[in-house]
Amino acid sequence: MTRIDAKFAELRKAGKKAFVSYVMAGDPDFDTSLELVKGLPGAGVDIIELGLPFTDPMADGSTIQLAGQRALEGGMTLDRTLELARTFRQGDDTTPIVMMGYYNPIYSRGVDLFLTQAKEAGIDGLIIVDLPPEEDDELCIPAQAAGLNFIRLATPTTDDKRLPKVLQNTSGFVYYVSITGITGAAEAQAADVGPEVARIKAKTDLPVIVGFGIKTPDAAQAIAGVADGCVVGSAIVGELAGGKPVSEVLAFVKSLADGAHRA
Repeated sequence: MTRIDAKFAELRKAGKKAFVSYVMAGDPDFDTSLELVKGLPGAGVDIIELGLPFTDPMADGSTIQLAGQRALEGGMTLDRTLELARTFRQGDDTTPIVMMGYYNPIYSRGVDLFLTQAKEAGIDGLIIVDLPPEEDDELCIPAQAAGLNFIRLATPTTDDKRLPKVLQNTSGFVYYVSITGITGAAEAQAADVGPEVARIKAKTDLPVIVGFGIKTPDAAQAIAGVADGCVVGSAIVGELAGGKPVSEVLAFVKSLADGAHRA
C-alpha cells in the first residue's frame, strides 16, 4: 500500500473528501517553494502535487507556464525537485507526494535511474501528462513495479470506448480534467462534472479526483461534493506569483481545503 492508498483509506474512514494542491517546485525559488510545501499539510492538504518544471508544458495555462519559467530561471532541475521532496520527507513521512510533469526530463535521466531516485526521495506517484496508455511500457508499468502509483488523466473527451484503455494500468486515483482545454482556462461546474465522475466510477474502484478550473472555497466544496475530492493548482500558483508571503498563500490554501472538506 502506497501513501496515496493509505491516505484515501484514512479519508474514507473519516467520511471526508480529499483536497489535493498543486505547486510548482522551485517557484519562485527553492527556499520559498520548500517553505510552502512544508506548510501545505498544516493547511489541510491531503495530497501534494509537485510540479516538475519543463520548458514546453503543453497542458498548462499561462499561470503554471510562467511558474515553470521562474523555477527554471532560478536553477530548478529534476535533481533539485527530488531534493525538495527529500527535504520535505525529513519532517513528514505520511503526506503523499505526486510528481506531475512531462516525460522528457525522465526519459533524459533514464527511467530506471529516475524511478530509483524518485522512490528514494519519497515520491509516491506520477502524473505524466504526455504519455498515453499506448506507451505504458515506457514508464507506467515500470513505475508500478517500483512501488509508485501511476495516475492517469481522464477528460470530457474520454468516451466509453476509450475509458477502459485509460483505466487499465492506473493506480492511486483517477484525475478527471473537468474542462476541455488547459489549466486555469475556465471554471469547473459541478453539474457538468457529476455525471462524468459517475460514469468513470462505474468502471473503476479507484477514487476520482477532479481538477482544472477550481478557484474558490465554494467551488472546491461543490466539485468535491460530486467526486472523491478536488485539485487546485493555478489559483494557488497565482497567489504566490502575486508576491504574497507564504503565510498568506497557505491561508488561501486552507480556505480551499476547508471548502473541500465540507463536501
